[in-house]
Amino acid sequence: MSARNNQSNKAAARERLRVEREQQAKKDRVRRQVVVGVSAVAVLAVAGGIGYAVVQANKPSAWQAAADAKTVVAPKNTSGTDGTTVVIGKDSADKTLELYEDSRCPICATFEQSVGAIVEKDVAEGKYKVKYVGATFLDNGAGGEGSKNALSALGAALDVSPEAFLKYKAALYSAEFHPEENDDKFSKDSYLLKVADSVPALKGNAAFKKNVEEGTFDAWTLKMSKAFDDSGVTGTPTLKMNGKTLTVEGSQNPPLTAEQFETAITAALKG
Repeated sequence: MSARNNQSNKAAARERLRVEREQQAKKDRVRRQVVVGVSAVAVLAVAGGIGYAVVQANKPSAWQAAADAKTVVAPKNTSGTDGTTVVIGKDSADKTLELYEDSRCPICATFEQSVGAIVEKDVAEGKYKVKYVGATFLDNGAGGEGSKNALSALGAALDVSPEAFLKYKAALYSAEFHPEENDDKFSKDSYLLKVADSVPALKGNAAFKKNVEEGTFDAWTLKMSKAFDDSGVTGTPTLKMNGKTLTVEGSQNPPLTAEQFETAITAALKG
């Protein structure tokens, strides 16, 4: 082989190596760009996720938002400041039974299961009116939001009608639906709506469902709860008539049986 051909072959070989190195370098640059790009996207995604989590963590809860609300939407069939006066019964009834209850209260459930139907019948017959004052203090004692959520749902029932309110209240306290005090079932809208399905006026009622799920009466609930706190009543259930607390004779206990209630209410109506 001539020296000339040998030099030519070497030059061609060097050119191939140069081209291969340039191609490899180009591939390496592309790969690095892809890795950097993917890493940047991952960093942005993580940062975005953290940012979203921070925003959500700092977002006020529904109840905090209700506490900060500038206006209070009260249910129909209410009166007084912020609609916190709830009186049900015939205008012809001379006297009013004040009833203080917390929806999660187990003793209230005992009272309602034994006496609730009597109260509802007496109100329908015009023997007396009922002034309902709802409390939410058990949310603090037992933890959770069930008392507030149930009271808001009761507001949604009252917005439908006083009769729907009484029937729904009875259902919430019933042996079938009332949970143990430490079981915060009432905090779930789905459970409150399940209970409402047992009340004909509320079953399939789109407006009622919307008000429960959207917390239409949450701010009203907090105002009602404050009305309870301001009343001086320290426990539930508490029954009053003519400013006097109804108790079992010879004790400070509320009347929890039909017989005890009939005795106490008869005396109160005469007083």
